[in-house]
Amino acid sequence: MHELSITRSVVDAVCERAAGRPVLEVRVRVGILTSVVPDSMRFCFDLVTAGTPAEGALLEVDHTAGRGHCRACEQDFPMNDLVLLCPCGSFDVDVTAGQELQIVSMRVG
Repeated sequence: MHELSITRSVVDAVCERAAGRPVLEVRVRVGILTSVVPDSMRFCFDLVTAGTPAEGALLEVDHTAGRGHCRACEQDFPMNDLVLLCPCGSFDVDVTAGQELQIVSMRVG
């Protein structure tokens, strides 16, 4: 379960930035193309925050949609998985959204 190591990294970064202050809420942005399961991340968050300044904090996960841009037909299109195929049939595609994994904000007490 890669969510455990990802969540641990998020909590480490948040606790470092909090500098000992209690963390009340953490908001992250997770792209659909990262294959991170939000419910698994929430479960891991409760485990990883135990004994840290973020213990008891709320984790909010904003899920972002996947988008691609075709260099052949110059069209933007939605992506639900990492099959890099434009509706026009071209494989000459750039992923433009959906691979984000960012700490957006945190609230400390």
